[in-house]
Amino acid sequence: MGPPVLRGAWRAKVITLFPEAFPGTLGLSLTGRALDMGLWALETIDLRPFGEGKHRNVDDNPAGGGAGMVLRADIVAKALDAAAVDTPIERARWPVVYLSPRGRPFSQAMARDWAGAEGLTLLCGRFEGVDQRVLDEYAVDEVSLGDFVLTGGEIAAQALIDATVRLIPRVLGNHASTEEESFSEGLLEFPQYTRPTVWQGRAIPDVLLSGHHANISRWRKSEAERLTKERRPDLWRAYRAAHGLDPEEDQEL
Repeated sequence: MGPPVLRGAWRAKVITLFPEAFPGTLGLSLTGRALDMGLWALETIDLRPFGEGKHRNVDDNPAGGGAGMVLRADIVAKALDAAAVDTPIERARWPVVYLSPRGRPFSQAMARDWAGAEGLTLLCGRFEGVDQRVLDEYAVDEVSLGDFVLTGGEIAAQALIDATVRLIPRVLGNHASTEEESFSEGLLEFPQYTRPTVWQGRAIPDVLLSGHHANISRWRKSEAERLTKERRPDLWRAYRAAHGLDPEEDQEL
């Protein structure tokens, strides 16, 4: 028995060959406390019991030859059906996602959309992947954590759930935190400082100690723009385009 869940709480369902990997880091700190409080719920669905034969096989050799094994469509379909028993059909209300390096890149905007849904089902792949037919049949959305390959989807699933859960009301306890952080306005977050005022000869910028809130706000906006322009030119172009400016221009707002 897990912790009691509040009525209408956001839910995450994870289909995995390694249910023991959860909650993992999701059970710690703010997400763990929110889980204990019933602000969100986590359910793991073990793929192995849906397998066939004495050893509950869930995979087979890739069609056309090649190295590795592929998760079978019929086996994965049974797990997806089990996960969908008490969930809405509409994907906007309950997205179904396969963690895949070939998927569309995960973003803060995606996390916000998911946090506004009723819940989320995540399919963690293993081996060489999943039979494409089951992804097509169930209209599964392929999402990537980045341009690299992991041995399985469990670590990526935890990252995606964490990014989503922290946007659920009351989880962080400070709504302003999510409004000022990286990507909230399409920009990277401005630099942060705290005591001591001087450390290793490096001082906190004077403007942050001035108490002049308008100047502090302008400095933070300027620094966020500078960092985005320097480190993520792709985000900078998108940000300028969103504000009706030439994406290729270098001038700051």
